[in-house]
Amino acid sequence: MPATTEITEVAPNILRTQLPINLPGLGHVNMYVLEDSRGVAVVDPGLPGKATWTAINQRLREIGVPIRRVHSIIVTHSHPDHFGGAGRLRAATGAEIITHKSFRLFFDPTEPDDVDVETVAAHRTPFGATPWGGPGHSLPWKRKLYYKGIRRMPTLFRAPKPTMRLAEGEHISLAGREWMAIHTPGHTEDHLCLFDPEAGVMLCGDHVLPTITPHISGMSSQPDPLNGFFESLDKVGAFGSQVKVSLPAHGKPFTNLAQRCEEIKTHHIGRLDKLRTTAAAFDKPATVTEFSGHLFSPRAQGTMADSETFAHLEHLRIAGEFDYRVVDGVREYVRVQ
Repeated sequence: MPATTEITEVAPNILRTQLPINLPGLGHVNMYVLEDSRGVAVVDPGLPGKATWTAINQRLREIGVPIRRVHSIIVTHSHPDHFGGAGRLRAATGAEIITHKSFRLFFDPTEPDDVDVETVAAHRTPFGATPWGGPGHSLPWKRKLYYKGIRRMPTLFRAPKPTMRLAEGEHISLAGREWMAIHTPGHTEDHLCLFDPEAGVMLCGDHVLPTITPHISGMSSQPDPLNGFFESLDKVGAFGSQVKVSLPAHGKPFTNLAQRCEEIKTHHIGRLDKLRTTAAAFDKPATVTEFSGHLFSPRAQGTMADSETFAHLEHLRIAGEFDYRVVDGVREYVRVQ
């Protein structure tokens, strides 16, 4: 859904605003504004660039909050539609940038312009472009050009440097209440959720979304990111009825967090089952891309689909159900039980 200018109160002292983004399947990111006696904290201030900066200023103006009153910026994870506006907002306000302690950008501003997370990951593997030996896994060239450009223009983008890194179980005061940090790896390794037990509010970023499932990438330093995601879903789902409302980064707030966690797990378990039946139908070793063609629609094919398929195949391999061989630098997976 495209971003609207609507501002709604979704919990005590918490307003939902929307910032425009232009990413596949996504038209907005929710920027939550948490009000207290010190001013406001904002959560996930959108993509880098002029459109986001203009929208942030407009939303705060409509709320009646001068931008100088922003005292904290919470970034739920290291994707650009969440951290993009944080550095510039801190430069304008002096606000804290708050992340999980493991937060890390997909690039280092001191490194060459063409370095991205996929390139870094590729150098850690023996197969070249990806761990599974497929085609180059990288940003589309237009987006690479965009990020190269904004990184050369500090008035449009400043790389965010966290000033407060939270560990699991640490508490922070926002909106006049105490919130607990919850580390939820899966969608990214550094994903952070925040829970307010007093009002029963869960800020869940991209970890749990109301109508779509977050991308689980195989490009991870963890051996089994899908299993980590399952554990993180169980962790937040265990809060059960303590959570009155969940505030996602995309889509509308929802009230069935535990149920939604189970639905997302069921979705991925279904994909694991599909890989099992697909392997039986192949009756021979097959590449990640060949398996991906049976998991995703033709419209969704590409490096992200391959990456998620790889995460699922590795989950099954670690469980002892699949194995692989390497042919000309490309992994071919086969079911062994």
